[in-house]
Amino acid sequence: MSLSNRQLRHLRGLTHQLKPVVMVGDKGLSENVMSEIETALNSHELIKIKLRSDRETRSAWEAEIVSSFGAESVHSIGQVACFFRRNSKKPVIELPGESVKG
Repeated sequence: MSLSNRQLRHLRGLTHQLKPVVMVGDKGLSENVMSEIETALNSHELIKIKLRSDRETRSAWEAEIVSSFGAESVHSIGQVACFFRRNSKKPVIELPGESVKG
């Protein structure tokens, strides 16, 4: 799923009010962390993750999250990154230019 610039701007606006639902620390993207990210994406669609490491490691983690979960990177600022993945069974967020069926 590829998001348009308009949809990305809309999602960025929604991320301001979010609190991080997952924090990745010294142990990296462990099996438990990956499970929590999967659960959060399924229930919320749009999530904020706190990535506690150096810049190169954070970039690698972001790329792994995008590829492992089929999520879209909405944006990242410092140690916080936001991701979006549409829940095909129960969509929660209506994006500009599409309608939510539910």
